[in-house]
Amino acid sequence: MDWDDARIFLAVYRGGTLRAAAALLQVDQATVGRRLRALEEALHARLFLHTPRGYVPTRAGEVALPAAEAMERAADQLERLTQGTDERVSGTVRVTTSDTIARAFIMPAIQRLREAHPDLRIVLTASTHLSNLTRREADVAVRNVRPDNPDLISRRLGRRELGVYASKRYLKEHGEPRRGTAFEGHAVIVYQRAVLGARSETICGEPYANARVALEVNSGLMMLEAANRGMGVAEVSTYLAQDAPGLVRIWPDCSEFYELWLVMHGDLHRTARVRAVADAIVDVFERGEEKAAPSRARKA
Repeated sequence: MDWDDARIFLAVYRGGTLRAAAALLQVDQATVGRRLRALEEALHARLFLHTPRGYVPTRAGEVALPAAEAMERAADQLERLTQGTDERVSGTVRVTTSDTIARAFIMPAIQRLREAHPDLRIVLTASTHLSNLTRREADVAVRNVRPDNPDLISRRLGRRELGVYASKRYLKEHGEPRRGTAFEGHAVIVYQRAVLGARSETICGEPYANARVALEVNSGLMMLEAANRGMGVAEVSTYLAQDAPGLVRIWPDCSEFYELWLVMHGDLHRTARVRAVADAIVDVFERGEEKAAPSRARKA
């Protein structure tokens, strides 16, 4: 099995279907199917069973997995090490973060990078999914979780605050919720459980067990939009709320905080183009651009 064959095998194993594998590899579905059949013929082994639920690995497929993953790690390391010696500020850098962080911090950084380094190409992914930096899904990430992988290096970018917000329209129609009632008689907008896990049962530490959940979102910008439209009470980052004049912060002493981390792979952080992107992001956070505009969200 060579590396090209291993890539096909791993994509089918992880995607579960030829279509999903093709999307992962950015090739057409027919190519994946043809190359998988050729690989099975070359190995004289059936690697997957085609079931109504998708492609399920056989015993041979399970045995082949560790070897294929080892080839992937070696290929990724080779790419990182060779790129780590590249001193040109040009080429592609993949950046991943949430949509809210992208809008407030990463976009200003990219704008400056484009002016200073026009040959640099940024691939930005805004998602709550934690991209795997060791598999080159991203070169630079801004996360609210500090990684524990020893191959990754991280730098603390700062701490951000969450507050409880509702629109002026919502408060006029429903009044302000009372502390200690678990939002009884109120509608709330919350994150999907997959985004926040157990913490999704509270808004800034206040349980919402007695509330009506009007909307579940997986995006901070959608949270902001729904709150601004008066759909309910929501937990919103203060740097977003300051630019939403229709929002009111209730219970100003009720807040939660989270830290943001810049994360890169240790083999890449000295690469000129990756370093340029990381420095630009750090500079935006240090300048505190989210505070440049005066806060317009009235406190109750």
